[in-house]
Amino acid sequence: MKDSSLDFSEYIRQGEPTKREAAYAWSTAIGLQAVDGLKTSDYLNDLARRNIEGEISIDEVDRLLKSYYESKTVRDADDDDKEEADKASKNIKRILSSDTLNFTTNGLVSLHRRIFEGVFKHAGEFRHYDITKKEWVLEGDTVRYLNWEDLRVALDYDIEQERNFVYKGKSQDEAVAHITRFVSGIWQIHAFPEGNTRTTAVFTILYLRSLGFNVENDLFASHSWYFRNALVRANYRNVAKGIDYTPVYLERFFRNLLLGEQWDLRNRYLHIHPTQEWSVQPNLTTPTSTPITTPTSTPTSSTAITLNPNSKLYTDNANILELVRIVGNEELSIKQMMENRKLKDRKNFLEYHLGPALKERFIRLKYPDRPNHPRQKYLLTVKGVALYNELTKGE
Repeated sequence: MKDSSLDFSEYIRQGEPTKREAAYAWSTAIGLQAVDGLKTSDYLNDLARRNIEGEISIDEVDRLLKSYYESKTVRDADDDDKEEADKASKNIKRILSSDTLNFTTNGLVSLHRRIFEGVFKHAGEFRHYDITKKEWVLEGDTVRYLNWEDLRVALDYDIEQERNFVYKGKSQDEAVAHITRFVSGIWQIHAFPEGNTRTTAVFTILYLRSLGFNVENDLFASHSWYFRNALVRANYRNVAKGIDYTPVYLERFFRNLLLGEQWDLRNRYLHIHPTQEWSVQPNLTTPTSTPITTPTSTPTSSTAITLNPNSKLYTDNANILELVRIVGNEELSIKQMMENRKLKDRKNFLEYHLGPALKERFIRLKYPDRPNHPRQKYLLTVKGVALYNELTKGE
């Protein structure tokens, strides 16, 4: 079943860049509330649309939303839930409008605080008790979450391991499988009393951006409940019932998100005892009848590669493809890249070669916080490494 969320798809597909980015952030922020069975109010939905249109700023959304709930004299039965969903959505939208990420345990804690500021009294605080949760996909059983005494130690370890992981030389399948394991492990720790899935989702989006992936689509918005249940299945084991950890459903979510595949993301496939009708999860990707041949160098080059145009690695920009080949496993300066490309016009190189590669997140800066660093170098993102591996396969 597709999760319900406010439809901003017309902005995401056809809108101006600023409207598209705002619509993506709002769509994701609002859609993620479904993981806890929450829906935003019509008032917030209207504010979101006005913000996308540029009529009001996010600060004005904040002020109007606060005034709206403070001035209500009669509260409906579901107002508390709507207030939580509205305020958390507004906070997530603000966070997703920025590319900043503190990839540490403290950064994750800070992210929880920022998402649930004004919502939970315990925003940004670890839980101090053990938890269980009855899950529909587990027929009422629970995932075994980490004991509360070891939360920080476990987060420190997982994040440090991920920080030190080397994606170079890994295929796109290996990269996606590794990302799946990392996200699954962070969620299983379940560090906070409430809001763990929403925090994990936002943390994941920001982290994937930092790796070079473009995740600006509606997958988290429209399939947030599948995302949560896939995390549940990835962390559930019951030997007595013959059930082992099953990360494949979560990996298929990420394959759709990062590689452009089209697995049917409906929750009934995730039940531990699905009916016959829901026992096989299909991949709805329609293969192309003819491969897309893309030049890897200048138009005069005879070298070509075959890429699936549905893949998130796909680009028809020959300059990007050549630059990815040149950078490879190296760290190069602008001067070194230009010398390799035999180019002399720096302005032209920045506008038509390096600029597009940075924008599409195939290449990143070694010192992103200091663009003018005297020893600035450029290297491939995880997405760039995956493309490089595809380009050089068999060489």
